[in-house]
Amino acid sequence: MCATDVVSSLLTVLFAAAAVHALRRRVLPRSPGRRRRVDGVLHTVMAVAMAAMLWGGEAMVPARVQVAFFVGAALWFPVSALSRRHGTRLSEAARNAPSAVGMAAMAWMARPMVSPGHHALAAAHAGHPMGEQATHGAGTGVLVLCLLAYALRSLTRDMPGLRRSADDSPACSTKELYGHFWEGATHLGTVVMLLMHP
Repeated sequence: MCATDVVSSLLTVLFAAAAVHALRRRVLPRSPGRRRRVDGVLHTVMAVAMAAMLWGGEAMVPARVQVAFFVGAALWFPVSALSRRHGTRLSEAARNAPSAVGMAAMAWMARPMVSPGHHALAAAHAGHPMGEQATHGAGTGVLVLCLLAYALRSLTRDMPGLRRSADDSPACSTKELYGHFWEGATHLGTVVMLLMHP
């Protein structure tokens, strides 16, 4: 088994576990609320799609459908935050930003499959054969940096040594720690996927 297969297998386990976590935490509870349930369904679909993408399973769903779905999912998180009637909309939008970026990354990875070769051919005719590669690299770079920042924040935010003092913020419950771990791990997995994706 080559190194790529090992990484793909580990990522498959990660995303499968993340899908189960999203189902148990946000979808299956009896009364999680409509928004929370939709969030859970979107996260579950994203995790399953990531796992399938590792083994070529994304070809089963038309690329345009994938792009449209994940663009809509990326928009759902900020729009649903702004539609809140109570609480601070800005803080809710910031809280939902990592999920929106993750969904945007999925749309970004599916984008080249919509019309493979079309953009490269157009760039070549325009005299800029590397233009599409540069654009793709810049977009991937921005997504990778954002997701890395979100991953590090999720994975380190509850470390006692990184707190200014115990009085500054209440200790997180085990459930919150568990949630932060899965958020950070999923973001890191998405970063690896972005870097592996052609």
